[in-house]
Amino acid sequence: RDKRLPFSADQLQLIFNAPIYRGCVDDWHGYAVPGTAHPRRGRFWIPLIALFSGLRLNEACQLDVADIHDIDGVDCFYVTAGATEIGNDKRLKTASSERFVPVHPTLTEIGFMEFVSRRRESGDRKLFAELQRSSTGYFSDPFSKWFRRFLERSGAARAKTCFHSFRHCYRDALREARIDHEVALALGGWSSGNGSDGGEVAAQYGRGYRAETLLTAIKMVSYPQLDLSHLRSAQ
Repeated sequence: RDKRLPFSADQLQLIFNAPIYRGCVDDWHGYAVPGTAHPRRGRFWIPLIALFSGLRLNEACQLDVADIHDIDGVDCFYVTAGATEIGNDKRLKTASSERFVPVHPTLTEIGFMEFVSRRRESGDRKLFAELQRSSTGYFSDPFSKWFRRFLERSGAARAKTCFHSFRHCYRDALREARIDHEVALALGGWSSGNGSDGGEVAAQYGRGYRAETLLTAIKMVSYPQLDLSHLRSAQ
């Protein structure tokens, strides 16, 4: 059983009011020092992606630029594993993890799709090209270590919370919005169960939900007590 907890509203505000979101020296060693720079790379975007589109840490860290694309007029993350022309550097937790997830409108408002466009123009394959893989083969390992330090320095560290707490926040937001259970599972890449009630078998039929259906659902994911107006105005 996962004993981790979602972040509280106060923790979320501390996280997204940290210097890396308000203005810092840089997003490397100076991420926790107030400054005039507003870098928008992995350390800026990945927590927001986890909170609003529900990607696991490694799912977000390993994204290719090509993994963000238009599906029937809807900008989506395509969460997948597999080999590419330069190696097999993408992994998924389970088979049900493979999915596409619409880009939440809040991410678009903050400037995520403009960031993606710039990355396409750069010619780099990885969306967050500055992130490195660990010896275990995961991009998430170094990021997870950094994020623990980030929580401490932002004052948001609490017992039983860590990066995965964003997923718990996301799941609670889906519940609060009364999103259909199967749609919620599709949006989060959660398994439908052990198959005793036929859920796993039923999930193998059909093509799944349309992008527009998933977008309608994900638009309802919200955090009313979280103020991100400074991120919209800083574009």
